[in-house]
Amino acid sequence: MGKTFAEKILAQKAGLAEAVAGQIVEATPDVALSHDNTAAIYGILKKLGVEKTVNPDMHAIFLDHAAPAPTTAHAENHRITREFVRAQGIQNFFDVGRGICHQVLVEAGLALPGELVLGSDSHTPHAGVMGAFGAGIGRSEMAVIWATGKLWLRVPESMKITVTGRLPAGVTAKDLALRVIGEQGADGALYMSVEWHGDGIAALSVAERSVLPNMMAEMGAKNSYIPPDDTTFAYLEGRARRPYTPVYPDADAEYAVELTYDAAEIEPMVALPHTVDNVAPLSAVAGTHVDQAFLGTCTNGRIEDLAAAAAVLEGRKLAPGTRMIVIPASAEVYKQALDAGYIRTFVEAGAAVQSPGCGPCMGNHMGAPAVGEVTISSANRNFRGRMGTAESEIYLASPAVVAASAVAGAIIHPKDL
Repeated sequence: MGKTFAEKILAQKAGLAEAVAGQIVEATPDVALSHDNTAAIYGILKKLGVEKTVNPDMHAIFLDHAAPAPTTAHAENHRITREFVRAQGIQNFFDVGRGICHQVLVEAGLALPGELVLGSDSHTPHAGVMGAFGAGIGRSEMAVIWATGKLWLRVPESMKITVTGRLPAGVTAKDLALRVIGEQGADGALYMSVEWHGDGIAALSVAERSVLPNMMAEMGAKNSYIPPDDTTFAYLEGRARRPYTPVYPDADAEYAVELTYDAAEIEPMVALPHTVDNVAPLSAVAGTHVDQAFLGTCTNGRIEDLAAAAAVLEGRKLAPGTRMIVIPASAEVYKQALDAGYIRTFVEAGAAVQSPGCGPCMGNHMGAPAVGEVTISSANRNFRGRMGTAESEIYLASPAVVAASAVAGAIIHPKDL
């Protein structure tokens, strides 16, 4: 019997000849990711009676979730994190302004094919865009990795999603992800390894591919994986920090669930309040009033996303009474957008462009909606209060739809402006 990606890589990282779904293994990650919660994890580490991390080179630490610090409490967390990084000799530290951890981890060549990335953030499956096994874990679990260099994991069952054909013009990987989540439900891949296959996936750029493993966290997945190919290897050329060996599932691997989608049949989709699996075709919600549009996040804050939005906004103004926030996912993306003139386009349209980071995605700052307001966002979550205000509504859509809706003051597809 062949092996899935999850079975293969977790056996390898646990030093075993083989592993099967359901088995508990003690694995050694290649990368341990943490962010603003590093200060809290350090507190747990001290309670364990441990002062030094086992392997400083394993860690990648980011200040991105509340950056720049919006309160004194956040600033204190940042200070503790910086002191911890210096004391431990951690080299892979990315301070305020560098960008969102998941985006920067990939950009910096720290998430590589055939590697195990464990992060104290639920969207760590994002690393699967490079063919890594990326999984979110808790703060206590991260403290254990800091103390021992290892963590036990249950080998997940696997879901295989095959996408054939090409997405139509005006349809994006975000629409594909929302379609899948809408059909399978928010728990449709609970603690599963979701593998993406098919010529429809191979045709996507790295930026578009990134949306898929990132969004699978919203379907309950433990990790999500895209087989690395020439597109992946070309992206990693000059970026990869270490030699790497890709891991691929066997052709005769056994999957708990197998799904097939024809990319040509995907249409623009929107997630309605207050769950990501509450999905409808854009045509069914067109005309819904919006007060705020938010473009950014680890899901859709890359240069291709900003380019799509800028193309919509060029020569246009935001609708009266509607505001727009644009936050590039990283400093690298910000510089690319500056060079391309997109930042000027956003500002001339009336949008507010902010420092790279998570921003209002998780309700810390830079864009909390008022009571009763409606936000359309390119983010990955829309549960009640996600952006800091429980008495508001969040719709999720692709970057171009977010930009078009800011121009119209209501949910709309760019072609209908």
